[in-house]
Amino acid sequence: MSKKAFYLLGIALTIILGTILYIKLCCNCVVTEPNADTEKVPPTAIKSDNFVPFVLSGSGFEYQTNDNLKFLKNNSDLIQPVSDSVTIGIENLNTFLASNPKQKVTITGYAASDETNTTKFENLGLARANNVKIYFVSKGLTASQFDTKGKIINSWKTSADTLLGPVEYKFEASDTTSSITDEWSALKDKINADPLTLHFNTNKSSFNLSSDEKQKISDISKYLENVKDASVLIVGHSDNVGNKEANIILAQKRADFSKNYLIKNGIEASKIATESKGPDEPIGDNTTAEGKASNRRTVITIK
Repeated sequence: MSKKAFYLLGIALTIILGTILYIKLCCNCVVTEPNADTEKVPPTAIKSDNFVPFVLSGSGFEYQTNDNLKFLKNNSDLIQPVSDSVTIGIENLNTFLASNPKQKVTITGYAASDETNTTKFENLGLARANNVKIYFVSKGLTASQFDTKGKIINSWKTSADTLLGPVEYKFEASDTTSSITDEWSALKDKINADPLTLHFNTNKSSFNLSSDEKQKISDISKYLENVKDASVLIVGHSDNVGNKEANIILAQKRADFSKNYLIKNGIEASKIATESKGPDEPIGDNTTAEGKASNRRTVITIK
């Protein structure tokens, strides 16, 4: 073998040996196992303990964001302002429901069992659902396309004293063109047989509702939501103290106050009519304090 061939063979052996030594020695110096503390985690995994997503899903409509509606503990009022991403979802829902007038959505509000209910509703969850409905209506959505429910559970996700999104939404089809069924006829008869009667102090338009009165408002709202073209009539009454003209005005103010109260509880203004009877239809003896008190009232029925 020539000297040149030996020289080339030596070079080749040197390269091969150097490669083997590099793989065995140098690579082991720089390759390490990933550190669990520095390994990247998907953002959703990081945030999953810090939010409850706002989800609208059903009947061909889908929207979700990690922001949500929030409530303070023991409180039914929405914390405002509502985030932009949730507002976008509500606007999209408005467009969808306007294009699908038969579509209904049930809003279920939740409250933890250790929370205190100071609202007029039978439970804090229902009060929250109702306030969400009122907020939706204020954004242009149609009240009749929403039902409300309330549930008490053991606990809900919180951040300090704030509950994160204790509300869920279920899409359900509704035929608003259907005729009045026996169920709704029976409910109307029940409402009008024992109408919601709200009593007032002298020259004042305010009241505190009993549990029975709260249920009657719930029945009225349910009837209006399910029966097309139904409406409410609120008639204001007064005692006979003072002149008749002033009492007619006062009784109308009581009817208007009651109307505003129903509107705040999710009933559409266009479905409420008011009138005043003044002192003309007493139900109590105007010669006694008790009789006068019973005459200062508004009576709410289904037309």
